Amino acid sequence: MIACRDCRQPYPQDSLPHFCPNCGGLFRISDGIIYSPEEIESGLPGIWRHRHSFSLPSGAPLITLGEGNTPLIWSHIFGKKVGFKLESLNPTGSFKDRGTAVLVSWLAAVGVKEAVEDSSGNAGASFAAYAARSGIHSRIFIPSYASGPKRSQIESYGADVIAVPGPRSNAAEAVLQEVNGGATYASHAFLPQGTAGIATIAYELEQQMDGIPGTILLPVGHGSLLLGIALGFQALRQNGLIPQVPKIIGIQAAECAPLFNAHKNQLTEPASTTEGKTIAEGVQISTPYHGRDVLRVVKESGGCFVAVGEQEITASQQQLAKIGLHVELTSALVWNALEQIHQEYPEPIVCILTGHGLKGV
Repeated sequence: MIACRDCRQPYPQDSLPHFCPNCGGLFRISDGIIYSPEEIESGLPGIWRHRHSFSLPSGAPLITLGEGNTPLIWSHIFGKKVGFKLESLNPTGSFKDRGTAVLVSWLAAVGVKEAVEDSSGNAGASFAAYAARSGIHSRIFIPSYASGPKRSQIESYGADVIAVPGPRSNAAEAVLQEVNGGATYASHAFLPQGTAGIATIAYELEQQMDGIPGTILLPVGHGSLLLGIALGFQALRQNGLIPQVPKIIGIQAAECAPLFNAHKNQLTEPASTTEGKTIAEGVQISTPYHGRDVLRVVKESGGCFVAVGEQEITASQQQLAKIGLHVELTSALVWNALEQIHQEYPEPIVCILTGHGLKGV
């Protein structure tokens, strides 16, 4: 069930709010995800094999571009068995497609014809593509510094692109002006409807490994990827298919690391931080909306947060390329993080490569 995390008010059926109209809290999937191997529909493509776990409205269309079923490639690095989950090979080049496919199916089911979104690039490209597929007209607000290839990709799908000068937060503020004027906000950060789509990464890992990772590493901005994967592993555990959730390592750029700072200082809420400029634009988020939940989930898993400096991000991208993996700079965070934690955390280790290198400048 989707409900407010603060007052537990269920998500309304007659409107499309991005925050709770009762108390102003954020919505989330409150009681976990239903997952049953017996209900897997093997005839459906990609993530849609797990449609029973998405809790879509009755009669919702299946909006798909073939997302999911991404490869898991193994290497031996720093003396450890390490797998790379190539989410960069989803249809628009990032993991966002898993959540967007479910979210847009939900929007189409309730009759949305136009919607707005804000993004540093990948979420905007993903939403523009799936909106085009479903016949929804999209307007995407992006920071003006977003890489040229990402902007071009968004525009190619027919979306209206509004480039907003200044930090990433300015784009978020600009889109809220549209929302206050009556626009439907298809926010990947606020709306939890797509989280169950992201959870399919956990299901695929369990199937590809015939088990689970000891440790999983992934970049974190707002935290939708981390929360989705954690929900997926929790669903597997509740079904008795795995004994425990892997240790989760959240990675941030040192120039903009509110969650890392909060974890280091043993806080339960993200630490106040300036929006420092980083080449890892996908995690340049100074105020992660779901930071409280992200911190809790990482702590409960026995994991941690690490921060990566700017020079190390570039070097990490080069190291990944040397083993045949061309990823964008945000994804490259995983290499340096792996170097930092590999001696302390159990293998097999899985790194989530979130976006393709062709999206970079």
